[in-house]
Amino acid sequence: MENSETNNSLGLNTLTSTGTTKNRKRVGRGIGSGTGKTAGRGHKGQKSRSGGSIARGFEGGQMPLQQRIPKFGFSSRVNRSLKEVNLKNIASMSEVNIDTLKAKRIISQSTKKVKIFGICEIAQPMVVTGILVTKGAQKSIEKAGGTVASIEAKPIKEKFIKTSKKTDTKTSKAKEDSAE
Repeated sequence: MENSETNNSLGLNTLTSTGTTKNRKRVGRGIGSGTGKTAGRGHKGQKSRSGGSIARGFEGGQMPLQQRIPKFGFSSRVNRSLKEVNLKNIASMSEVNIDTLKAKRIISQSTKKVKIFGICEIAQPMVVTGILVTKGAQKSIEKAGGTVASIEAKPIKEKFIKTSKKTDTKTSKAKEDSAE
């Protein structure tokens, strides 16, 4: 039996390029070409000039649609690293901290702060360290015999504390007078 594939094969090396490409139309080459003089651009106006392109969404000076419609939504950059975890999702865990939550894939690796919320009955005691806990969740954990280590708030830097300049100048003058 003769190999029928070799006689009638269609491969990349047997393809021809005749008719696959078309020569571009040369514009501005005289009256006889059909696209002479204005070269198919019409008469006058922004589109007939060289470099006369109109930006996408431009409506001739009228307020564009994407600027007319109301905007909504906001994504705070502060809270991107904060995640909330429901107490019922971690009820089976005995020790809860950020590392154990990441190990169990309850929170993502990029999470820096976690807050536990929710009220549910827990079967076994739970030790929570280094995590913020709501009052209701704390009651549920302590009811089951668990403990919650409270997180101390970071002290506020002096440069961020608001004070009025009038009281500062009065107190500084009073201190100078009492020192003399």
